[in-house]
Amino acid sequence: MSNYPLNRLRRLRSNKALRSLVRETQLSTADLIMPCFVIPGGDRKEPVEAVPGVARLSIDNLIKLGVELIKAGIPGILLFGIPQHKTDDAASSWDENGIVPKAVESLKKEVPDLAVITDVCVCSYTSHGHCGIVKDGQVDNDRSLGLLAKMALAHARSGADMVAPSAMMDGQVKAIREILDKNKFEHTPVMGYSAKYSSAFYGPFRDVADSTPEFGDRNTYQMDPANSAEALREVKQDIAEGADIVMVKPALSYLDMIYKVKNEFNYPVAAYNVSGEYSMIKAAHKAGWVDERKVALEVLTSIKRAGADIILTYYA
Repeated sequence: MSNYPLNRLRRLRSNKALRSLVRETQLSTADLIMPCFVIPGGDRKEPVEAVPGVARLSIDNLIKLGVELIKAGIPGILLFGIPQHKTDDAASSWDENGIVPKAVESLKKEVPDLAVITDVCVCSYTSHGHCGIVKDGQVDNDRSLGLLAKMALAHARSGADMVAPSAMMDGQVKAIREILDKNKFEHTPVMGYSAKYSSAFYGPFRDVADSTPEFGDRNTYQMDPANSAEALREVKQDIAEGADIVMVKPALSYLDMIYKVKNEFNYPVAAYNVSGEYSMIKAAHKAGWVDERKVALEVLTSIKRAGADIILTYYA
């Protein structure tokens, strides 16, 4: 039943000041985390064509970026490592002198106010590009858990503020929580990539991280994009295993899942605005079809409106 003309909903839209006063969703730089990619060496900056504006950085240049992010009000980064050498067993992933631990130590020394979250997955460290140990052509879930746990521990020992397991192995949060607690890192939080879908939107990321699988795909461990009830079970399991923050990835095509997870669990929710979502806007802007800034802000606001407390985005 309409109360028009007594109620005119347009009244509060009549100017910018009024619209600001009644705005329901507030997006700020404090909501954003910047994904970063660190490589060995010095004075290296390798732009990636598929993800315009994003580059693989050596530690010295990563520190410079960290300083810029703090000045811009961005509270933290999600750090991915790209090692010098890859092996079947991803041995360099838990090396305490490896690229990520070294980067974490340097960042916490030079930019102490920057929250450093480390991605815990071995796809960039394995010669085959999968997210765990491969046996007989399949990723062995249980053998991979120990590897992920050792990787998380190496990151915590280097000073990481938070670890973020993204391999989608069953039990990964439990394995990491247990090894951290056993080694007196009980105060290091875990952000689980809890509902991580097997998405075509990851394509540009794999160019940046050099993590394309050598064979097959990741459908046996990442989630089917058609499923939502399963995602809630994944999130529930991560919470039970000790996750402090849960994540939905990707974000834009999964706004319904961000909303459902927030409403079902009332837990801190992160959403990853992934490379494909970002690069499409970049490409459309380059073609002259959209206003990049307006579209990017609309996308990020929609992710926040859906219920995300934290947004991981290259637009940070």
